[in-house]
Amino acid sequence: MTSPAVAESLQRPQNALAAQWVDKISGLVSLPDVCIRLTELLHSPAASARSLGEVVARDPSLTARLLRLVNSAFYGFVRRIDTVSRAITIIGDRELYNLVVAVSAVKSFSGVPSVLVNMDSFWRHSIYCGLIARLLGKRCGVLHPERLFVAGLLHDIGSLILYKQVPGLAKDLLMVAKGDERVLCKAEEQALGFGHAELGALLLARWMLPDSLVGAVRYHHDPGAAGEHALEASLVHMAEVFANRSEIGALFEEPSVEAEISPHAWEATSLAPEDLDQEAIIGEAGLQFAEAAHLLVSNT
Repeated sequence: MTSPAVAESLQRPQNALAAQWVDKISGLVSLPDVCIRLTELLHSPAASARSLGEVVARDPSLTARLLRLVNSAFYGFVRRIDTVSRAITIIGDRELYNLVVAVSAVKSFSGVPSVLVNMDSFWRHSIYCGLIARLLGKRCGVLHPERLFVAGLLHDIGSLILYKQVPGLAKDLLMVAKGDERVLCKAEEQALGFGHAELGALLLARWMLPDSLVGAVRYHHDPGAAGEHALEASLVHMAEVFANRSEIGALFEEPSVEAEISPHAWEATSLAPEDLDQEAIIGEAGLQFAEAAHLLVSNT
């Protein structure tokens, strides 16, 4: 169930239109049956690592991709994990579900054409943001920092809905923004009454992802308004700023050195600028990027 603060935001009157758009896009990029079945099992007292693993195993492609991800440097396990049920006992059933949704979402949305943005750049930015969010989560001692990778990976998923539903308006807003995401967010709000962050949060709530991930996506541009999800939203916010400052992870293909981190994010994370070596964090994410991108975006 979505938290009251997030639910109130998502139920604003102007979000009736946003909800309609999410309904439409859900028909095009609906998650596979395995996600629906996993959701049912996770809410059942009879769920076990074996039963969850059997559900995932019905999709050989998904199983292969998940096992490659779990056995990659992303997790760094010493011993090889050769079954989904074994992966669940190690990383947990909720973490597995988050990964299943992430992998499925990337695959589903990759089939949605967009002439407005370079989709390679979009997914580079998303993956980079996820990797950096995970690294920052570790610095803060966050429990299960891997979930922050999912939040970072999907933080701009609402933009793809916007591009699909109103491509002409979206193009105009991108031109107004001139590569500045802060300007873009304000332009979206002025034009529609909501922006890509709310669209993304509505979709993740529909997919029954945890409240913390929904809140992180909803407030990644405004962590000061995130309430109980301020830590997650702040980490994704910081990760996006770092990603946009990098050569590989910049959303608009050119590093944005003017991008600034919200004071609310520093407060929520208890970090300080002197605690973080930006170049080192961007570099560490870069070392993980090629493998993560291949596992998530490639067709092999």
